[in-house]
Amino acid sequence: MIQRYTRPEMGTLWTDEAKFQTWLEIEIYACEAQAELGLIPKGAVPVIQQRADFSVARINELEKTLNHDVIAFLTNVAENVGEESRFVHLGLTSSDIGDTALSAMARRAGLLLREGMAALTEAIAVQARKYKYTPTIGRTHGIHAEPMTFGLKMALWHEEMKRNLERMDRAIERISYGKISGAVGTYANIDPFVEKYVCGKMDLTPSPISTQILQRDRHAEFLSTIAIVGGSLEKFATEIRHLQKTEVLEVEEYFAKGQKGSSAMPHKRNPITCERVAGMARLLRGYAAAGFENQALWHERDITHSSVERVILPDATIALDYMLAKMKHIVENFFVYPENMLRNLNGTRGLIFSQQVLLALTKKGMQREEAYRIVQGHAMRVWKEDVHLRELVGSDPEVTALLGKEDIDACFDVTRGTTHVDMIFDRLGLGGE
Repeated sequence: MIQRYTRPEMGTLWTDEAKFQTWLEIEIYACEAQAELGLIPKGAVPVIQQRADFSVARINELEKTLNHDVIAFLTNVAENVGEESRFVHLGLTSSDIGDTALSAMARRAGLLLREGMAALTEAIAVQARKYKYTPTIGRTHGIHAEPMTFGLKMALWHEEMKRNLERMDRAIERISYGKISGAVGTYANIDPFVEKYVCGKMDLTPSPISTQILQRDRHAEFLSTIAIVGGSLEKFATEIRHLQKTEVLEVEEYFAKGQKGSSAMPHKRNPITCERVAGMARLLRGYAAAGFENQALWHERDITHSSVERVILPDATIALDYMLAKMKHIVENFFVYPENMLRNLNGTRGLIFSQQVLLALTKKGMQREEAYRIVQGHAMRVWKEDVHLRELVGSDPEVTALLGKEDIDACFDVTRGTTHVDMIFDRLGLGGE
C-alpha cells in the first residue's frame, strides 16, 4: 500500500523499508498509468492498491535463492496481491524501479540537507551581526596581517553557505529525474505516458533520454556538491581549531560542565567536535570520487555503479546531515574572547600597521621603494627587539620630515579595519539586525 512520504530523520530515508516502500509506490503508480491507457483492467488497480505489500525479511529470504533484489521484491509483492499481480511491473525493467526510486530518495535527502544548511547559515548570520565591530587580527600564511573584525570572518562563512545553498538547489534539481523507458531506453514495451505519470507522482521530472539507467553524471554532481559543502564545514572547523590554540585562544568550542578533555591531563579543553567535522569531510570527498568513477559504464548499462551507490549515497547524506547539525551547535555555542583578540592584535607591537605608514609616506611624495625600505627596516627591528613600531617611525627623521604626530597616530588607528564593515554587511544582505 502507498504510504505518503513525511519528513523523517536522515537515516530512515535509506533503510530497506524506505527503499522497498518507494519501489512499491512506483509499481502501483505504474499500474494506475497502465489502467488509464487501457492496458490493464481498471478493476485490477484497487485490488493492487489494497493488497500490495512487502516484508523485508521475506524479500531477504527470497533473495538468497533468486540472487536478484527486484525479483525477490516482486515475488513477495505477488504473494500478497494474488492473481492481479500479473499486471505489476508490466513492461518495466528493474532499473525503471531502482533508478527512479533512487532519485526520489536522493531528492528527499537533498531537501533535508538543505534544511540543515539553511539553519546553519542563519546561525552564522546571528554571530556575524553580534561581532560585526569586534576587532581581531587578520592572518595570512598564519602570520598577523592587518586588523579586521570577527564579524567579517562570520560574514565570509555566511556568504559561502549561501553559495552552497545555490549549489544544493542545482544538485537537487539535477538528481530529481526518473526514468521508465525499458531495457535500453527505447520505450519498446512501455508507453512514455507511464513514465510521465509516475514521475509526476514522485515529484520527479522524466529524463529526456535514458538507457536502461539514468546517467551517473547526475549522481556525481549531487555527491560533489555534498563534498563541497563538507569542505566548507571543514574550513570553518579548521579556523576555530586554529583560534582555539592555547597561545591564541580567541574562540573556543563549547565545553560543558562535567566534560572531560583528556584521560591523562585534567586541564585539557580540546576542539574535538571541530576535529570530527574536519575528519568527516575527508569521507565526503572520497564518496564524491567514487561517484565520479561511476560515470563510465559499459554501453547501455552495467552494474559496477550499483554496489558503490548502496554505500556512498546513504553514507554521504547521513554524514553531511550530522556534520551540519554539529557545526550549527558549534557556531551557536562557541566561546568568543574579544579581550584575547585585542591582546593578540597588539601583540606584534604595531607591525600590523606597517602598510599604513608605507601609504602615508607615499601619499606625502616619497617614492614607494624608499618608503618600503624605511618601514621594513624598522619592522625587522620590531621582530627582533622589544620595541614598538610607532616608537621607531616616530623617531625617524626621514619619516617625521613628511609625517606629523597626528599623521603617524592615524597610521596606528585600529578602526581603519572597520571603516567599510557596514558597506560589506549591506552588500551581503546582513545589514539588518
